[in-house]
Amino acid sequence: MKTYKSILSQLALVAIAIMTSAAGCSSDDSKDSDSSNSVYIDKWANLVNETKHDLQVNGNKATYGSHTYEVTGSIPDAGEDVNGDGIADVDEYLGKVTATVSFSNIPSGYNEFEAVYNGLLGKSIQGTAAMIPMAIEIYARNAATGEKCFNLLCNSSATVSGIIRTLKTKIVASQYSPENDLYIQRFLAAALLKGATPDNAYSPSTPYAVEMGPSVNKPQEISISGNGTDYFLYIFGKGWDTEQRGVEIFLEKGASLYKVFNCPSTYTQCKNIVGTWQGLR
Repeated sequence: MKTYKSILSQLALVAIAIMTSAAGCSSDDSKDSDSSNSVYIDKWANLVNETKHDLQVNGNKATYGSHTYEVTGSIPDAGEDVNGDGIADVDEYLGKVTATVSFSNIPSGYNEFEAVYNGLLGKSIQGTAAMIPMAIEIYARNAATGEKCFNLLCNSSATVSGIIRTLKTKIVASQYSPENDLYIQRFLAAALLKGATPDNAYSPSTPYAVEMGPSVNKPQEISISGNGTDYFLYIFGKGWDTEQRGVEIFLEKGASLYKVFNCPSTYTQCKNIVGTWQGLR
């Protein structure tokens, strides 16, 4: 009986030791978890700067320092006779590129983004839509700067919140979604640019270009703050099976600059990359 009690006592001591060891491991793990919660520094964060230049605008072109921007074409609505044949038919232009915004570089920071938006791109439907991938890329480089750009570009804080909520987990690595997680798609902005495909590691043609065309929807008069008109278009990108990425652009009555009203399909999961993404300049 004494031997039996002795064995039980020894087993109890072993159990306590195991539990203590496990608790120690748990404590160490929490420290490791805390350390992994450090601020994520993007590989291209050094490209973000707020150097100021005067924006030079000449017609549909603009220059900010050494960076250039150009808008060509337009976004006709669903009731417009695009071909001049007297028929207002959606099939005349559906799926076709009717507008392009080309640019040499991603804006370097908020100062440039704001200048280009106010001075050129924000003055047209297609120009405003083309700033979506620019803002996504800036956000990936520096979250605070990118969010500031979205606050300028979008018509409401609700729209911005919806975008940021997704981008926080979609293109920025964290302890919840590490860099080797296939859900993280740092190349998401590039997928919206002309020439970028999964097979070429989302390397767009240069100068960079956002190609767009009208959607099947006509502009709609809508009643939100101040009232205004909601415009629909597609951004064409090869990163999805459905290459048409729907975007809604809003112009408030009396305003001269367009705003992004809705664009969730521009930051949804795209096709997995083949190779290593080389970044955007």
